[in-house]
Amino acid sequence: MQSLWDLPDFDDHEAVHFVTDRDSGLKAIIAMHSTALGPAAGGTRFWHYPDPNQAVADVLRLSRGMSYKNAMAGLNLGGGKAVILAGPDRIKTPEMLAAFGNAVDRLGGNYVTAEDVGITVADIVAIAQQTKYVSGLPVTEGAVGGDPGPHTSYGVYLGVRAAAKRALGKDSLDGLHIAIQGAGSVAGGVARLAAKDGARISIADIDQARAQKVADEVGGIAVSPDEIMTLEADIFSPNALGAILNEQSIPALRVPVVAGGANNQLARPEDGDRLHARGILYAPDYVINAGGIINVATEYLKDGDKDEVRRRIERIPHRLEEIWAESAATGRNPAAVADAMAQRLIGRA
Repeated sequence: MQSLWDLPDFDDHEAVHFVTDRDSGLKAIIAMHSTALGPAAGGTRFWHYPDPNQAVADVLRLSRGMSYKNAMAGLNLGGGKAVILAGPDRIKTPEMLAAFGNAVDRLGGNYVTAEDVGITVADIVAIAQQTKYVSGLPVTEGAVGGDPGPHTSYGVYLGVRAAAKRALGKDSLDGLHIAIQGAGSVAGGVARLAAKDGARISIADIDQARAQKVADEVGGIAVSPDEIMTLEADIFSPNALGAILNEQSIPALRVPVVAGGANNQLARPEDGDRLHARGILYAPDYVINAGGIINVATEYLKDGDKDEVRRRIERIPHRLEEIWAESAATGRNPAAVADAMAQRLIGRA
């Protein structure tokens, strides 16, 4: 039997906690990759995994990504993540959230949680009844905190603009065709901001009605999920689930740029080389999508106001430029360059 330490996605994680609560039916995994820069911070994902091994792989990869994301964003936080294993019915109960909150609390602040896929602001409020080690809570107008989605969207939008300038020599998104995968909070925000600049939007989501709604709002078109990755466009922006860039999908891409907010877009590290070999400019996901955690961190650490959150998010294009410049100078793909930078920051070079 393969041990946790031998799994391909295990990266010397400091701790991995498997949580079971029989009364509520909770099954969850909390992974803490690194606390070198501060408490391990990262959201909780509520998702149905047909195979529990997929949940283990997901939480290991996501927590490592949070270490890198928080380090590259200059935050005093380490990297962690949690997944709650939903049943096929995807029923989420107050008892389940309470049990999860108690599990977070038992870690004594070594892990700080927030929203992620399948977890709403209301869920975070419920979890906060059991623990203070939580962020992303509702706030009064003008205060730091709340739903991290709009902040993620803003950072991704800025990164898309930076990629367009780097790869296409364009100072604006006006007239560019952007193919957006996903139509949720982050994807919808990116679509609205890009369309406001004059971009032409094609969008796809497994919920086709949701994709159509965003398309109608921004004057774009909704396409099928199977079509979005093979559209001829200026920019492909993945903003749904990860591992979509792989040995099969990369040769079919018809874009010069990939820049989006989905976590863990590369199925394997070597897929960064595949993109690079094709001359496709890649914006490393945990750098471009850091806006949400910047907002969450500022709320939790109480080290800035709303204007400071915006200033920190607006540094994302500068970090991307540093990565792309080093990539051009060394020939290494941008994902590998970003990983090396992050590893140095957390003392794992």
